[in-house]
Amino acid sequence: MTGMRRLPVLAAVVAGVLLLSGCSASSSQSSSSGGGGIAQEGGPAPAPGDRSGAADGSAPSDLQASGQKVVTTGWVTITTDDPVASAERVVQLVEQLDGRIDSRNQQAGAEGQPASAQLTLRVPADQVDQALEELKDIGSIDSVSLTADDVTLQSRDLDAQITALRASIDRLLALVGNAATTSDLIELETAISDRQTQLDSLTAQKQYLDDQVAYSTITLTLQTPAAVPEVVAGDFWSGLAAGWASLTTAAAGFLVVLGVLLPWLVLAGIVVTVVLLLVRLRRRRRAARVATGVPVAPPAPHHPNGTFPVAPRVPAPSASSQGTAAAPAASPTAAAPAATATVDPAAPAAPTAPSSDPEEGRTDA
Repeated sequence: MTGMRRLPVLAAVVAGVLLLSGCSASSSQSSSSGGGGIAQEGGPAPAPGDRSGAADGSAPSDLQASGQKVVTTGWVTITTDDPVASAERVVQLVEQLDGRIDSRNQQAGAEGQPASAQLTLRVPADQVDQALEELKDIGSIDSVSLTADDVTLQSRDLDAQITALRASIDRLLALVGNAATTSDLIELETAISDRQTQLDSLTAQKQYLDDQVAYSTITLTLQTPAAVPEVVAGDFWSGLAAGWASLTTAAAGFLVVLGVLLPWLVLAGIVVTVVLLLVRLRRRRRAARVATGVPVAPPAPHHPNGTFPVAPRVPAPSASSQGTAAAPAASPTAAAPAATATVDPAAPAAPTAPSSDPEEGRTDA
């Protein structure tokens, strides 16, 4: 009976604790949304020469002294003859100010690309002015940009949330010893785990914000001076020097083009040489055949009008002459020259004349 009586009381206490925690969390979130988000490191660099502070125009060091939480971010560009050596001097300077280097990127000079270096400095907030004065000895300062963001409300809001969560966790831990049933114990442990997760997240945010406030971030860029063209006098010798320089530049460009085309020219020369050798060899063989008397096949006849020479029509032998002996061959001198007839494809065929041989006439009949 005693356990049954304590159960409603325990449930009411747990509900009250949950209600109070929810109210504190909601009020903390509303105040956080009104004060803005946590300042992030880096971000786009503002216009050169833009130096901004708090609303009242105070310097960042003065705001720190007045108890306000200020995050100072700066961008500095310096021109120096040797950026790599200057980067080493900057590292020593930051170490003397009890700061640190978060990132360092440097590039040695090459043909067509000057040397440069970029460093991310973390300097104590109260040493920013001194750091800027020391950087003047590194080289010529081209641009300086500082921004100061007041995060006092964010810091107080985080402190309030952390305090409320810790108090809620302490109350829940006190109720764990009075839990009568297993379900009550599980419910309390779940609530404690959720609040502990929120507490860890807020604690990490508070630590990051405190680090941003304690150490100002300065992005430093080291570069070489730009090459300035020399002004020469407009006389004969300066013109001659300019012409010689342009000639050597053109010659260098021609050599580059020749080097690119040389492999293709060699390949084209090999192909042309092989073709010429084949043509010459064919001509020699033809000349050798003509010299030794070997007949060479004449080219095929061709007429401009498209007609070709044809042989004369020879009449068929008669039946009576098939049984008799063949007549002696005519002498070469008595043979008539073969007639050459041309056949026009467009002209109609000529009629055949009747034969005067009576035997042939009877055969045809």
